[in-house]
Amino acid sequence: MPRKLGQHFLIRDAIPERLATAACGDYTSRVIEIGAGRGALTRHLLPRVNELHAIELDDRLVAHLRKKFPGESKLHLHQADVLATDLAQWGPAVITGNLPYYITSPIIEKFLALDDRFHIAVFLVQREVAERLSAKPGSRAYGFLTVAAQLVCDVEFVCHVPAEAFTPPPKVDSAALRFRRRAAVPLNLSELLRFVSRCFRQKRKTLRNNLRPFYGPAVDTIAEAKLRAEQLTLNQFIELHERLSMVSQNS
Repeated sequence: MPRKLGQHFLIRDAIPERLATAACGDYTSRVIEIGAGRGALTRHLLPRVNELHAIELDDRLVAHLRKKFPGESKLHLHQADVLATDLAQWGPAVITGNLPYYITSPIIEKFLALDDRFHIAVFLVQREVAERLSAKPGSRAYGFLTVAAQLVCDVEFVCHVPAEAFTPPPKVDSAALRFRRRAAVPLNLSELLRFVSRCFRQKRKTLRNNLRPFYGPAVDTIAEAKLRAEQLTLNQFIELHERLSMVSQNS
């Protein structure tokens, strides 16, 4: 079939099997698949679910999927742009997919913004993005995207996927990650993420330099002033935000 929209299709059957297992285990009631493509992952999801909502933008691929899975009552095909689709209408559900590289971050951000009915997601992404999302404090890959994801979810590496597992092969390797939504997410998440973004404003600069335009001389008094954002743990971001917010309120 012709390729559109930067798609790379899985051709190693063991990979979609691992993704389906990571997403569903032996069984889960409802799954949303993002970017169903030629149905490689779809085929492994169907035996594990009662209801599968598969989103695919390419009309030719939607037609292919209808022919590949004729009369499959569990499968609900949606020709749609996932970024313009209200995923919450199908909750509660597990979300999974082989994500197009060019919209990986917006899709992950869309999942993170959902409520706790969407407890698990398993995404196949560019390996560099996977390393950033699962990074630890102090590593070069640790950044705003890391913190934004890990404040909401525990992020677990599932498997490495080499470029030759796709057709056509991309120029880089991929990796699968599982996101498990945390039981307790900060109530002031949007405000906290705005603060984290400021901390990473210029990644190689210290917190003093990045935060002084927003908090003034108060930043000079904090013990972390000489550190860079990539050195802070999640709890340190939360605690530092609370301290500087109190200083701002009292000034």
